[in-house]
Amino acid sequence: MKALAVVRPPSICSWPPQSLPKSQYLRSQCFRVSSSLIKEPQSEIQAKQGKKGGVMDEVFLHLFRKKMVEEVGWDSRKPGYDGLIEVANRLMLVSPTNSDTKEAAVRILRSLFPPMLLQLYKLLIAPIQGGKVAAIMVARVTAITCEWLMGPCTVNSVDLPDGTSWNSGVFVEKCKYLEQSKCVGICVNTCKLPTQAFMKDYMGVPLVMEPNFSDYSCQFKFGVPPPLPEDDATLKEPCLDICPNATRRREFAGNINVQQCPKA
Repeated sequence: MKALAVVRPPSICSWPPQSLPKSQYLRSQCFRVSSSLIKEPQSEIQAKQGKKGGVMDEVFLHLFRKKMVEEVGWDSRKPGYDGLIEVANRLMLVSPTNSDTKEAAVRILRSLFPPMLLQLYKLLIAPIQGGKVAAIMVARVTAITCEWLMGPCTVNSVDLPDGTSWNSGVFVEKCKYLEQSKCVGICVNTCKLPTQAFMKDYMGVPLVMEPNFSDYSCQFKFGVPPPLPEDDATLKEPCLDICPNATRRREFAGNINVQQCPKA
């Protein structure tokens, strides 16, 4: 397409057209050629960027699934993201209690980082400006590196307990992990609670995650401590309507009202 735009035979049109002065015709042709030469590289760059993002997404998915499989001791036959969700389900099944699931998920998160990096971050970065720098940094890294897991997300401002606000939030438009797992318990015990614990205990950054089980969005608030378990409304959520386990319990019990998710 580039060659056709630049080396167009002059026989296609007269020189210059009778209706245009020569100077106006030259300006028109220069604009057309320069526009085609500008737009093509931009489209190529965008294609390369999309391809690069896809490759990195695959790398992150492979690494995370590998660490989860090592913890669970089992792998799904399904490829890609579907297989990851099956491994997460197996983690819930093999763990005797919800606390065991949470602790296993924390170990998985820890295994993704060099131990010294976590220690240095907590020791050197977390205390700066009362935690502001660390919270803002983590928010940006999360938004950049975790879309493969959660879907599109953006950094936003969150209110802190002292009345100030920082750009240390991450808003997930529609969490892919929650939508695919279809389970409040998997969201709470393999994502929300372990991520909150990992950030506070190993990176020195308090975090509260607020999943919305109606539209599957989720608000991360780095720098904000989570509520006590008895005050966390997320832990009292009923099963999702799309949860296959909840559907089976309804059919067995003959009750359309399923209360708190037993896995939460």
